[in-house]
Amino acid sequence: MVATILTGFRSGIARVLTVAAKWRLMLDSTTGRRHYFRYEIGATLMVALVQTVAYLGLEARGVEVQCQVAPGLPAFNVVGLPDKAVAESRERVRAAIAAMGLSLPPKRITVNLSPADLPKAGSHYDLPIALALLGAMGIVDAETLVSYIVVGELSLDGRLAITPGVLLAALYASGKNLGLICPASQGSEAAWAGDVEVLAPTNLLALLNHFKGQSILTPPETGPAPEPDYGPDLKDVKGQETAKRALEIAAAGGHNLLMNGPPGSGKSLLASCLPGILPPLSPSEALEVSMVASVAGTLEGGQMSRQRPFRAPHHSASMAALVGGGLKVRPGEVSMAHLGVLFLDELPEFQRPVLDSLRQPLETGEVSVARANAHVTFPARVQMVAAMNPCRCGHLGDASLACSRAPRCAADYQAKVSGPLLDRIDLHIEVEALSAADLTMPPPAEDSGIVAQRVAQARSLQRQRYAGLDARTNTEIDGDALEKYATPDEPGRKLLAQAAEAMRLSARGYTRVLRVSRTIADLAGTEAVGRIHVAEALSYRRQAPRN
Repeated sequence: MVATILTGFRSGIARVLTVAAKWRLMLDSTTGRRHYFRYEIGATLMVALVQTVAYLGLEARGVEVQCQVAPGLPAFNVVGLPDKAVAESRERVRAAIAAMGLSLPPKRITVNLSPADLPKAGSHYDLPIALALLGAMGIVDAETLVSYIVVGELSLDGRLAITPGVLLAALYASGKNLGLICPASQGSEAAWAGDVEVLAPTNLLALLNHFKGQSILTPPETGPAPEPDYGPDLKDVKGQETAKRALEIAAAGGHNLLMNGPPGSGKSLLASCLPGILPPLSPSEALEVSMVASVAGTLEGGQMSRQRPFRAPHHSASMAALVGGGLKVRPGEVSMAHLGVLFLDELPEFQRPVLDSLRQPLETGEVSVARANAHVTFPARVQMVAAMNPCRCGHLGDASLACSRAPRCAADYQAKVSGPLLDRIDLHIEVEALSAADLTMPPPAEDSGIVAQRVAQARSLQRQRYAGLDARTNTEIDGDALEKYATPDEPGRKLLAQAAEAMRLSARGYTRVLRVSRTIADLAGTEAVGRIHVAEALSYRRQAPRN
């Protein structure tokens, strides 16, 4: 009589035996009980389980790699909605195992990626598939593998290549009280996750030697934290005192800024000076930024910088490049600039649908990418700085240089930017052309370091004020917090009411004026928002066109 018996469950590992004829004593490792089973040599089905992850935005979701080696015609199948990269892992795994002097058994090998209805994408499934197969072959103790989350791409000679998202996998492993196995070049990146055992071998053979106790792997250390490179200094900017003041306000409160002026007036230089006056990232913020960079595959050498990101995409960027998406749903420029600056030069030259796709991220601080096969959310709490010319020729105010279509060309050119997008920009300033006297002036005495100190003090006040709230800066407050902390005094309320009617401010515009007023008061070191703060905030507000 032939019977199929399921025994030896421990931490998700099962051995299925098809038995006949003889009896064998087996010990249940979970309960400690002894069981006698009949067995037939050579009719054993082995199933080995290895844990890995799938990346959905900044979320790591657990995936169980199940490998079964069963009698039958030789075959190697991978199931569980794999994409092309995962399906091709069969050949990489076969070659890597052959490089160690081993050959696959002449049996039917089936690898299942569970849950089977979750799409699997990426080459980081190579190593977990290989370890699951080696566990099913009996070369690796399968019970040891269940204590680790495994990610890594295999080369044909068995070396481990880098894969995106190792930091997310390490954080997931830390939350599950598991260890992590990843490529050696990304061990320093995984070490930033904190209290988690990290094994970072250079190749598959080194990992096997570690499990056998022949060569123990050294735990990797955290990656370096390079010194920030802030770029140009504000003392390099000639004149433009009004623009410098607006830049300081934008940095202090995290506000969006639009600079409108002729070419050569210093708009791009002013924008590039912004990272130098922004405060460095806190450790938690640096981890958020590094998680996005890890998913995008741009976190090199495990370096975790505390400098705020500064992204400046070209105006030919597509919608998927700016907000995220693509075939494998990668983060876009607005997510890569999370907690930093997104600089859009030549704003009207961007495609209008691309610019309008920024409405939601600028309002909510996150971007949701919805596709037929994926729905993921990336963080996008950015400070947008934009620059544009008043018209296509750029010399609207200079009759000697303006084109023949002025001023009609200015209306057509500026109409490329939608009103709802402009309404989400807090500060609108006109950057005038520099005169000969401005160019010959000596450098200003105030550099970026002095401005950065004032910005840091204003940011410190905001952190203390919003310590118990889900907000970091004035631009993130809303509802009761906005009413409590940003409501001006009586003269300020009267001025704001008059301006709201005269300037035809929308509800969003009214709210953003309050936030800017709060930032100006923080720079002045005052607790209450006064009339003078409201007046300055209104001076930076774009007025609606009049009929």
